[in-house]
Amino acid sequence: MVKVATYNAAGTQTGETELPESIFGLRPHRPVLHQALVAELANRRAGTHATKTRGQVRGGGRKPWRQKGTGRARHGSRRSPIWSGGGITFGPQPRDHAQDLPRQSRAAALRLALSAQAAAGRVVVVAPPTGEVVKTKTMAALLHAVGAGDRAIVVASDAERAVTRAVSNLRGARSLSPRRLSVRGLLTPGTVVITQSALAELQEALGS
Repeated sequence: MVKVATYNAAGTQTGETELPESIFGLRPHRPVLHQALVAELANRRAGTHATKTRGQVRGGGRKPWRQKGTGRARHGSRRSPIWSGGGITFGPQPRDHAQDLPRQSRAAALRLALSAQAAAGRVVVVAPPTGEVVKTKTMAALLHAVGAGDRAIVVASDAERAVTRAVSNLRGARSLSPRRLSVRGLLTPGTVVITQSALAELQEALGS
């Protein structure tokens, strides 16, 4: 089992929490992480890049000059790709960059990302402040107390909306849902701060 520090809402360490090795104790495997990260970044691309071909640019209805007798090269249209303002040959066109990744591969990549953070000593478990309103100042003090500083990756359950809202106001901190984790988000430099309720959802989502 992997043991990490546990803190209460005041930022005081109350003990240690044992995390399952099947999620937080795996050995590094870069190919799986790389494949998942590339797929996530590709799925974020809008794919709206576009250029005009010679059939789409304006002009070119008449021959620029006669075929012979001018001493210049023979041209039939100003829309030719070799002309300034002409069409683009083999230019980018709108397309979908999405990559399909098997569910098991994505789950394995998430486990590897969490294991990498745990191996580096950048995972803590907290009991966050409760209530319908959690002040940003309170969350900032808690994150500094647990050693997250200005770079924190807070994993909070969907029910802890007040915590998520407070974290969103902090510069350099970001919040993630246990059921909507991303490899890119977990590998962002910073300390992974997991709430106790999110830890249970995390173990259920990743099959531990």
